[in-house]
Order: sequence, then C-alpha cells, then structure tokens
Amino acid sequence: MLNNSLYQTIMRDYDRRQAEQKHLQDLRIQEIYEKIPEYRTLEQTIVSLCADEARDRILNPALSHSEAAKRLHHQITELKERQRTLLISSGFPEDYPELHYICPICKDTGFSGNDLCTCFRQAAAQKIYDQSRIAPILETENFDTFNIGYYSEATDPRFGISPAENMRTIVSRCKAFIRDFDQRFANIFITGNTGVGKSFLTHCIANELLKDSRSVLYMTAFDLIEAFEKHTFGHTDELEDTFYEDTLFDSIMNCDTLIIDDLGTETVNNFTVSQLFLCLNHRQEYRKSTIISTNLPVEAIQDIYSERISSRIISYYHIFLIFGEDIRIKIARSR
Repeated sequence: MLNNSLYQTIMRDYDRRQAEQKHLQDLRIQEIYEKIPEYRTLEQTIVSLCADEARDRILNPALSHSEAAKRLHHQITELKERQRTLLISSGFPEDYPELHYICPICKDTGFSGNDLCTCFRQAAAQKIYDQSRIAPILETENFDTFNIGYYSEATDPRFGISPAENMRTIVSRCKAFIRDFDQRFANIFITGNTGVGKSFLTHCIANELLKDSRSVLYMTAFDLIEAFEKHTFGHTDELEDTFYEDTLFDSIMNCDTLIIDDLGTETVNNFTVSQLFLCLNHRQEYRKSTIISTNLPVEAIQDIYSERISSRIISYYHIFLIFGEDIRIKIARSR
C-alpha cells in the first residue's frame, strides 16, 4: 500500500505536469515566432503597452477610465486581433500559443476553489490501485500460466466430479464473468482448502480486468479491516494522513472490483463484522463487483460473521468450491 506521502507525491505530479505544459507552450510560441516574424513584433509591442497600462493604473488610479486609458486599451485589443488573424491565416489554431491544461477544471493545480479537484482524487485512487501489491504477482499468476495439470482427473466420490473438471468449469465461469462485466453485474465467492489455487484464480481475474482498464483493488482481509479502523478511529490533524485514509476508504467502497483475500484470517469482532457488512452492502447497492477468497466453507460465514453477511453472499455471489490436493506441496515434491 501507499504510505502517507501520497498527497505530496501527487502534488509533485502536478508540478511536473505544469512544467511540461509550460515547456510545450514555449515550443509552440517559438514555432509561431519562426513562421510569423510579425507575430513576435506585435507580442513585444503588446507587452510594452500592457506594462504602461498597468503602471498607469497603479500610479494614477483616477485616470484608469480616462480617454487616454481607453485608447491604450483599444490599441492593445487591436494588436491582439491582428495576432489572431495572423495565426489563423498561417494555419495555426487560435489557441495555439495559449497554455493548455490536462484538466481544465483545476488548470492542473489539483484544486477547484478550496476543494480537491476530481482529477486529484482520481489520481490518488489510481495510485492505490497500481500499488495494491498485486501488480508484480500478475506477471506470473494469470490465465496464461494457469496449469490444469495440477488438478487430478480422478473423480472425487464426495462431489461426483474430478478436481480438474470442477476447476475447468470454475475457470470457464470466471472468464464469463470477465467477458460480461459491463452487461451483467456479479460477485464471486471462492472457497476451498489451503493451496488449491484460490488466490491464483483471483489474480487471473484481476489481470484480465486490469487489461480492460478496470479499477481493481486487492486487499487481504487483515488489510481491509485495518483500513476500516484507520478511517473510523485514526483521523489526525495531518491533511496527508486524513486524505490517504479517506481516499483508500473511498476506493474500497467504489472501485470496479474489490478482491478480499483470505477472509477469516483477520480478527473478528463486532466492529469488523459491522464494517464488512457495510462494505459488502454498499458495493451491492451500487453494483460494484466483489470477489472473496477464503478457507472457510460458506456455511461457516453465518457462525463467524453474521446471518446478514451470510445471506448477502448466498443470495448475490457465485459460489465456487475448489477441491483437490495442495498444489504447493505437489510442486515441492516435483522438485
């Protein structure tokens, strides 16, 4: 996760953005000067007249509405119009010499009035998504590296199907979830013993969604509850700390897909249960997909958490049970 330097990091990004845009403006103006020498002469005259106008307003405020002041202002306006005509006749856009902004709302400052601009909050959320500790994992854990050979083809008498066939079905349904992401809102609950590939499967899903430019936030259940605690109890007077906590909380509640890994490994108490319910309920209400992986059978959710959480999962989640041998042990044996 990001640390509390998030605020300063993004502000430095805005500083770089402003510097880059100013550099591009300087290059455009230099291009105009080279192609239209008269434009540069007019610019120098306008700068001189504007300086005279500003000086007169400071030294003689009472004269700011005099006929001389009006004539000066009119002269400047005519020169600017001549510049505009030269630009257009030479094939340049009218705003070519102006400073352009990536975000016209805040003019690349990060602030709209006294409030943080929408683009600032989006940038903060993106950094949290980018650094949710999943990106490096996806390079090696994705559908391209998924190996069905780790699952036995022998039928398991408990389920009447082999681990391999069961996994093929689950993978197929997960790919359908990804393919229909825009058309069909859905959630996924993945359960199974340790080492059967639950986390690997969530990584495969995350990788495909990220390739489709979806916002994906991956958190362990422990990290999720810690984020809830800091948001609820950990506010300080430091703007950076508060901003980070609020941004992370907003991302948890509203990202396109929230992946909660290892549910059941966190400390469970009244606070964690209530916060988890609020999170799942909010995301369900606003149709934001959630993927949960856990060693717990779905029947245990009601006992450990609450009937309300259990009901949400049973009613609104695709429930996938992965069974088979511990793949990590199989890999270790084969070495």
